[in-house]
Amino acid sequence: MGTQDLQGFLFLLFLPLLQPRGASAGSLHSPGLSECFQVNGADYRGHQNRTGPRGAGRPCLFWDQTQQHSYSSASDPQGRWGLGAHNFCRNPDGDVQPWCYVAETEEGIYWRYCDIPTCHMPGYLGCFVDSGAPPALSGPSGTSTKLTVQVCLRFCRMKGYQLAGVEAGYACFCGSESDLARGRLAPATDCDQICFGHPGQLCGGDGRLGVYEVSVGSCQGNWTAPQGVIYSPDFPDEYGPDRNCSWALGPPGAALELTFRLFELADPRDRLELRDAASGSLLRAFDGARPPPPGPLRLGTAALLLTFRSDARGHAQGFALTYRGLQDAAEDPAAPEGSAQTPAAPLDGANVSCSPRPGAPQAAMGARVFSTVTAVSVLLLLLLGLLRPLRRRSCLLAPGKGSPALGPSRGPRRSWAVWYRQPRGVPLPCSPGDPQVEGSAAGYRPLSASSQSSLRSLISAL
Repeated sequence: MGTQDLQGFLFLLFLPLLQPRGASAGSLHSPGLSECFQVNGADYRGHQNRTGPRGAGRPCLFWDQTQQHSYSSASDPQGRWGLGAHNFCRNPDGDVQPWCYVAETEEGIYWRYCDIPTCHMPGYLGCFVDSGAPPALSGPSGTSTKLTVQVCLRFCRMKGYQLAGVEAGYACFCGSESDLARGRLAPATDCDQICFGHPGQLCGGDGRLGVYEVSVGSCQGNWTAPQGVIYSPDFPDEYGPDRNCSWALGPPGAALELTFRLFELADPRDRLELRDAASGSLLRAFDGARPPPPGPLRLGTAALLLTFRSDARGHAQGFALTYRGLQDAAEDPAAPEGSAQTPAAPLDGANVSCSPRPGAPQAAMGARVFSTVTAVSVLLLLLLGLLRPLRRRSCLLAPGKGSPALGPSRGPRRSWAVWYRQPRGVPLPCSPGDPQVEGSAAGYRPLSASSQSSLRSLISAL
């Protein structure tokens, strides 16, 4: 290992202790054609129904005809995962990319990942061949057994490079636009290695670099392009506690249009504010309890300052928003069809006067019902808190995509893997098929082989 590689390795080890500098200029590529804003495509709601693009690959099975598997339209009655009476690629289990069930082959393969060209988050530039001589990205590099996409992005951002590339699950390379100009694209499916530091992210492949712009997940920046995308700090990882970030928006035009593609904050103390850059006046404010409205949000200002703050406990996926400059500021007062207009948020502590309006008695009754439900919920939480010392471990039964491997089955076939960890809070019951439970197995440890064997014997005796 050369001196430069050794320095890169040591830098990655101490990277979590450092704060990133901001990105400049914003995104180099337009987000206009993207159908995904999460790195694993969990938000994909497009119409590709084969495992390959443009009619290539194998046809997908309809989700309402896959009851023999773990995921079907019956397991998603609320449509949270996008399943239904169709055969479009989806990612209901938080895998590394969208997939679908296919007709089972002689080798026993019954599902495949989907290669969807339009389902790559803005800021991801593609999968590139790295022959090593010369390297695809010519800047500094390093390796880490805890590598995630954002770890590599932060490393290259602080080194002053425009691009970051992840390879083989554990390697990080930095480079510039000139490197990308002579690079050779590889099929998207070649970048199929799971990041060593995050089971839900892909970090390139063998001899393949997954290349990103370093502006993704930066904590500050100045965005002047006509349109672009801004991510919460540390994206695609979860944002951390005590973050205080700001972004200046000044695209050409007389007004701005924002569209939130993703918004998931931990609680009301994690807050995103939109302020007029010239006057500093607060235009909108959103938090974990008050998400932004659906659809485009038009603001009658040419320059905007976004600030995000998280509290000491903040951990959540964060947000992704697209913006574009508008030439006609007169479009803002009259909301066009399909756009969202909300009143300016009052400053914290400001006095707000209200006048009676139709429906006030119903609103008062709703408030009383809400108060009653809140009181009952608090009592239930206190009761569960008293029972907490009786529990030493909390267990999670995580369903897989395949056939059962543990105990007898009563109903649709599902496979189960048993994980556990020490509980950090009050354990609450979760409904079957809850994606928050099924997508959280990464935070648990598997039971030992002897414990698994004992558990199988116990279930078989039931």
